[in-house]
Amino acid sequence: MYHELVAATSNFAEEEKLGRGGFGSVYRGHLTLTHAAAVGGDQDRRAVAVKVLSAESSSQGRKEFEAEVRIISRLKHRNLVQLLGWCDSRKGLLLVYELVAEGSLDRHLYNNDDSYLTWPQRYNIILGLGSALRYLHGEWEQCILHGDIKPSNIMLDSSLSTKLGDFGLARLIDHGARSVHTTKAVLGTVGYIDPEFVNTRRPCTESDVYSFGVVLLEIVSGRRPVIETVETSFTLLSWVWNLYGRDVILDAADERLRGDEADERWMERVLVVGLWCAHPDRSERPSMAQAMHVLQSDEARLPTLPRHMYRAAQDLASYGSFSVDSSGSGCVRSSSVSTGNTTVSSESSSTALLRHSKDQVN
Repeated sequence: MYHELVAATSNFAEEEKLGRGGFGSVYRGHLTLTHAAAVGGDQDRRAVAVKVLSAESSSQGRKEFEAEVRIISRLKHRNLVQLLGWCDSRKGLLLVYELVAEGSLDRHLYNNDDSYLTWPQRYNIILGLGSALRYLHGEWEQCILHGDIKPSNIMLDSSLSTKLGDFGLARLIDHGARSVHTTKAVLGTVGYIDPEFVNTRRPCTESDVYSFGVVLLEIVSGRRPVIETVETSFTLLSWVWNLYGRDVILDAADERLRGDEADERWMERVLVVGLWCAHPDRSERPSMAQAMHVLQSDEARLPTLPRHMYRAAQDLASYGSFSVDSSGSGCVRSSSVSTGNTTVSSESSSTALLRHSKDQVN
């Protein structure tokens, strides 16, 4: 398979590189797949994304790649990026994914032109992400904790449907288990990582739910979860909760989406569910099944949340010594939650994975 991938990517040519992650690069390629079951051995030319773990990468990078293969190769859901294959070679570990046509969600939320995602498109993306997480948490043979839910890991296909990717930080636990054992490495991304995970070092489904809540607020508002400037600091969760306490939560919605009364009712519903999911107290958060029920049914009662949660929903910086990796990856560096060990998470390679695929062969 290695020689096929060399040919597919023009020998991993620089012009085929989609981007670089913490432990390697991602390349665009075109593979000809033969369907063995098809009459006459029908062939299918597919655009793919080849994720390469450099042979010189750290053992942590190897562990993340192996976790990704071990978990995602066994999953099948319409809202998950499909792993087509993998191989271990002299160049390093190679993962081959479907190339998702429209790249990552963050590219669409923060593009520099006049185009933007409409409310129906955003709502469909939200339901797709929720469906993927509901499957991971409760509908597979084991419970899967994704561990890094954020827009750069959410891919969009040609119909702008959700494809969740990057399982490098994922963990498996048995259904009914409250959490896995404590972990020395607190890995995640600033603005999306559950503060209670940082404090307890116990990853659990509620941590994914927290990140899902932040992403809901981000999709509706079109604002990043944390914005730091020389003059000020902005935290989306605190801001939206403050608006909720003043009964003006709809003011958080992207102004370009306003104007349709029916749409605005759904925007308000999604914003409240986002706060519910990102509740500072894990025990107050819904399961993904509960969150999806309220997101999909306008007859489902919205939760009643505390009006004044601003102090509880503080900036992430108050939970420890956080900084953004100098590489610009936005990953968490935490020196307050491990015993003498400072751990830097890998840059999520899905930022690059499948990013530019407009040029793919149809």
